[in-house]
Order: sequence, then structure tokens, then C-alpha cells
Amino acid sequence: MGQKERDRLKVLHEASKGQITQRQAGEQLGLSERHVRRLLQKLGKVGDRAVMHSLRGRTSNRRITAKVERRVIGELSKPECRDFGPTYAAEHVGKRLGITVGKDTMRKWMVTAGLWQSRRRQVEEIHCWRERRACFGELVQWDTSVHDWLEGRGERIHLVAMIDDATSRLFARFVRHDSTEENLRVLWQYIEQNGRPLEFYTDKAGMFEVAPRQRTKCDDEPLPLTQITRALVELGIRRSSAHSPQAKGRVERCFATAQDRLVKGLRLARVCTLEQADEYLEKEFLAEWNERFVVTPANPTDAHRPLRQEHDLAAILSHVEQRTITNDYTIQFRGQRYQIARSSVLIGMRGEKARVEARLDGSFAIRYQGQYLLAEGCGQQSSDRPEKRSSNPVRKDHNRGGRSSWMRHFQLAQSPVVWKLIQQSNKSR
Repeated sequence: MGQKERDRLKVLHEASKGQITQRQAGEQLGLSERHVRRLLQKLGKVGDRAVMHSLRGRTSNRRITAKVERRVIGELSKPECRDFGPTYAAEHVGKRLGITVGKDTMRKWMVTAGLWQSRRRQVEEIHCWRERRACFGELVQWDTSVHDWLEGRGERIHLVAMIDDATSRLFARFVRHDSTEENLRVLWQYIEQNGRPLEFYTDKAGMFEVAPRQRTKCDDEPLPLTQITRALVELGIRRSSAHSPQAKGRVERCFATAQDRLVKGLRLARVCTLEQADEYLEKEFLAEWNERFVVTPANPTDAHRPLRQEHDLAAILSHVEQRTITNDYTIQFRGQRYQIARSSVLIGMRGEKARVEARLDGSFAIRYQGQYLLAEGCGQQSSDRPEKRSSNPVRKDHNRGGRSSWMRHFQLAQSPVVWKLIQQSNKSR
């Protein structure tokens, strides 16, 4: 008898003793007064079994007979069936004997006959939670959340978050695009506020890591660095890649909380633009987060390192490429040719590589051997590639307008027929 049936029996006993009325018993049990009377009558006849279903304990009419069970077990007791499992045994019996038996029923029969030993399922691999890092700034998880943060009230924006592994201290900014340039801007703000952390933990997105190409045995060249990874190397910051979303669970759980709390806060503040969203994020949400969810690190030491004189953020956090200095002391970049000023020309620089920096503020800089060169644009880059010919070229009319006169006295209509000329030539022989 289950707990629900015991509770029902208690109410029926109170109604049978007159402690409560049948109407009150029906209200407590959620039954009609008429059905309560039926149960009370049954209670007087069969006792406490009145609250139990009448078919309980009876054999099912669809139960497979013992004769069929013995036949199945006899088939599975053969030596060739010694290692059959319940699922495969049920399929085997259906094919060999034409008897349809469910795998659960087959498992019960095999356990009873000693042909199968039931065992508790065990988790093959247990995921143990990784301990937090000891110091603030030792490891920072970095990711972007694509979500409808403004719920259709404005433009679509993305949230770039950097959360410390040791303390769960959060730094985040809204951006319009999940691009390299926008992430570099957020990195600039983080470094200016906190300093240089020891390591960033990111996913394998294209802005962080170049996809590995198909390699041969002789191809041992390292993959090129992305702009963000190159900037981290120049800043002396390590970067590790997560192999699964679960590996960077701290920032993923942070996004789950933000998609609940932050969306509601932006809605209540009636935020409609990115600037308003950033203002609310910095003044309200991040302040509340860092007050409520930040934990005390195991080591109070701040692992962030200050910026040195050689760390020029404007130069490092930019789009950097290498360009060859031509013989006329020019370089080509993004379809534009730039002439190096005479005062910046150095001996032996022709044919050498120069570092070209397209900075976040839109400016442009060229650096050679640690020195910045003066340069100015001198026209668009000329294309040396031949024009692509059409697969069906149009024949040019060289005599358009009567400019050519070399066929002027050639009268094709008055000339003799070719076959007649051939006959005359044969007769003359």
C-alpha cells in the first residue's frame, strides 16, 4: 500500500466513525460524495483493501506461459548462446523460435535461470571539478555571448566577458560585432584597469586560433598566429584553448546568469542603445556582480603585472602585417602605395621587411628596425595581372567605317567558280 492510499484510508476511517461527514471526506480526497459512500461500503466488506485496486496481485491475462518460458531458457542454455545478453537473446529467440519477448522480460528470465547476472551501471569516467587558481589574475576566461540582450528594442549587440578563475571577478563590455577589432578594444580596457594577467583561457574561435590545415610528413611549419594571439605574445600573456564548452564552464555559467539577470535589468532601465547598455552594465550589473558573486582567493596576491615602457598598447593592439620595402622606397598595404619620406630612408632597407600597423583609432604606422618611418600615400596600387579574357571573345571588325582599303578592288562576285578553274587546269596538262 502506497502513501497516497494510506492517506485515503485515514480519511475513510474518520468518515466511518462519524468524526467527519461524507461531504467533508469527499472535499479532502477530491472525490464526489457518492464515490465516498461506495468506498465506505467496500470498506465494511473487504476492510482496508477497499482503497486498493481490485486487480492488484492478480496474474496478467497476457502473461507468457511457463511452457514458453522453459522453451526459451532451453534454447538459451545451449553452449553457443552462453554469452548472449538480454537484448540479443530476445532477437535470437524471435528469429529462431518465432517467440516475441521483450528485453526486460528476457532479462528477468535469464537472471532467474542463472544465465545473466544483473549489475549496477557505473559511470565509466567521473568528471572531477578543477580547483580554482590561487591568485587573482592567474587565469582569466574570455568568451563572447551572442544573445538578444535588448529584446528587439535596438540594434543587435554582443557581450564580451572576461571572468577571473580565482575570484569570479567579472569584466565585460557590449560590442556591435564579435570581431578581432572589438575584442582588442575590450582587451585594452581590461589591461588598463587591471594590468597584464598571466594567462587567458579561450575557445578555438578563428580570432584566437588558426584552424589546422592538412599536414604532410615534411610539413613541420607552425601555424600562423592570429592578431589577438600575436598581441598576447607581445604583451607576455599566455593563452590556452578549451576543447569543449564544459571546460570553460565558469564563463558559460556567467553568461547563463547574465542572460537572466542582465536582460531583465536592461528591460527595466529601458535601455535601447549600445552606449546605454554599456553604462548600465558598468554602473549597475558589474558592481552588483562583483559585490555578490566574487569569492576570496586562496592567495591574496594579485598576479596581474603592470605595463612596462615597451608595452605600447596602441602599437600592440592593432592589425599588424609585414610588407616589403621596394627599390623606390615604397610599400603597398590594403590597395594603397605609401612613399617613405627621404628623412626616414636608411641604408640597406630596400628589399627588407617593415612592420605595418593599422591601429584601432584609424591611424597608420610603419616601423623598421624599431624606428617609426614617415610615409604618405602616393596613389592606388596598380594591378600587374593581365586582364581575364572572356571564354567567348567577340571578333573585332577591323574594317569598321571603311578605314581599311586593301580589299577595295577585289571583286568576289565576278571571279570564276573554283571547280571550273580546276577543270581548266587539268585540261591544260
